[in-house]
Amino acid sequence: MRLLLEAQNGLQSERGGARIGGRALGSILKEEGVVNRIELQARGALGKVRFNRATRGLGEIQEEGVLAREGVSLDPSILHQEPYPVDVNKDSEMLWLDALDAEERGDRDAALVIAREVVEIDDEHSEAWMAIAQWSLPVISRGKQIMPNLNQASKSISALRKVVEIDPDNSNAWSLGGTILIDHLGMLEHGLEWWEERRKIDSNDVVPIIEQLGILVRLGYFEECKERLELLFGGEIDIPPNRSLERKVSRVKTMVERASRFEGNSSFNPVNAKDEGWVVIKRMKDRKPMSETFFMLTFVAPIVFLLGSVAMYIFGSSAIGSIGVFILILLLYFLVGNFSIRLLHKLNRHALDLDRAMDCETTVGKSCIPGEVRAGKLYKSVLASRMPAFKERLGYIAESDEAINSEWELAVPF
Repeated sequence: MRLLLEAQNGLQSERGGARIGGRALGSILKEEGVVNRIELQARGALGKVRFNRATRGLGEIQEEGVLAREGVSLDPSILHQEPYPVDVNKDSEMLWLDALDAEERGDRDAALVIAREVVEIDDEHSEAWMAIAQWSLPVISRGKQIMPNLNQASKSISALRKVVEIDPDNSNAWSLGGTILIDHLGMLEHGLEWWEERRKIDSNDVVPIIEQLGILVRLGYFEECKERLELLFGGEIDIPPNRSLERKVSRVKTMVERASRFEGNSSFNPVNAKDEGWVVIKRMKDRKPMSETFFMLTFVAPIVFLLGSVAMYIFGSSAIGSIGVFILILLLYFLVGNFSIRLLHKLNRHALDLDRAMDCETTVGKSCIPGEVRAGKLYKSVLASRMPAFKERLGYIAESDEAINSEWELAVPF
């Protein structure tokens, strides 16, 4: 009788040990982040065997005291399988879900780390690459989008290049990449190539041509602009019936024509140190450009007020006359304002030329702006309107002090 009781107590201890072992193994699996079909089978079998505390795993040799109790048989394949899944895609998808969960919780840093683990396992995971590109950029703070610095913008564009390589139809990746390359990094030549690659994917997309026209105007390549306009309006591209898109195309055409008339034959070439534009810039280096608001208040508003007062004196004696004068004032404001914009551009021609010189520096990666100009108020005022990454990159270029070759020309990829 005593022997029977001892045997029952031993059996109960053995079952308790098995339950403890099951909980311990579950803890280990949770810590390692690996829960798959193989481990679930192993945990189910563990309810009928003892846990080997020395090896922290399932024993399979009788001498180690970890074989199943009498009457219990285990499939050896369960014990010999690898603890990690062989299917790489399955593992990457599990990690990808973890990354999305972390992003939903607001832990973007953790989400970014997990997303990088995903692409290390599956280099063709387009969604993870796109997430890396977006999560590398600053988050919205207090309802305001914070602009990325040079490091953040560089990481984002690197990931976006991978996205368009894997999924060339991802229009969001093309759009974000173009914005970072052109507006944030100032790499206009690379921007031209970027949008030309997009045209190879979808030749009927008008956005790449519009973006290329903006780049060419900024650098003063108006002959190439004519070629792009002919492509846009020559009937080679089937523009969908979209009013918003049609207005955008019309505005771009107007912009190119105005810029071409404004500069005429005296287009400023920043790489030419003897260009007359540099003489004006050096002379005006300590004079900030006039803002449009200040110009409207000091030039347009007085003219409109004067003409409106005269009209009110003549026609304002009746109610109909007062209404007519009010409408006349509105028309005068828009007409005089539209005409005066050209005058404002002429007054700020030196600032526009210096802006082009900055674009030229960031495009080539070398310097062309004289040191005396960088120390002036004009340079600081023009630079203040640029993105943080652009400013940072331009600062490195200025520190290197490596001059641009005077024979440099923009490499047009079409």
